[in-house]
Amino acid sequence: MSNPYDAPQSAVEDIYTGENNSGGGSAITPPPGVAGWSWGAFLLNWIWAIFNGTFIGLLALVPYVGFIVSIYLGIKGRELAWRNKRWESLEHFNQVQRKWSIWGGVIVLGIMGLGILMAIIVPIIADPTTAEALP
Repeated sequence: MSNPYDAPQSAVEDIYTGENNSGGGSAITPPPGVAGWSWGAFLLNWIWAIFNGTFIGLLALVPYVGFIVSIYLGIKGRELAWRNKRWESLEHFNQVQRKWSIWGGVIVLGIMGLGILMAIIVPIIADPTTAEALP
């Protein structure tokens, strides 16, 4: 049983004391804590690619290829962003990528919610029998 009054513990993977080799291109090895799924790269693929210097992500705009590129960016996007753009630190990198993931989720869920709302409202408005009931 743990003490509820203990200070919170930080994630060890966010604390990196090694050399900041971000922006070094494909020859570098990213530090631990960079690899992992990127919801921001998957959901906001081409926009994320421009702001993170990963221009292969622009292939997401190509029909039929875009979904495959989105999956690739989701899997390898964080590593590509670390290699292609200079970051202040690993903590800064993780903060920015976390914000991309949050905004990707907010935008996609917002668009889905708007679509559901429109699917409910448009048939009501378009039905001529309900036009008399509307003020």
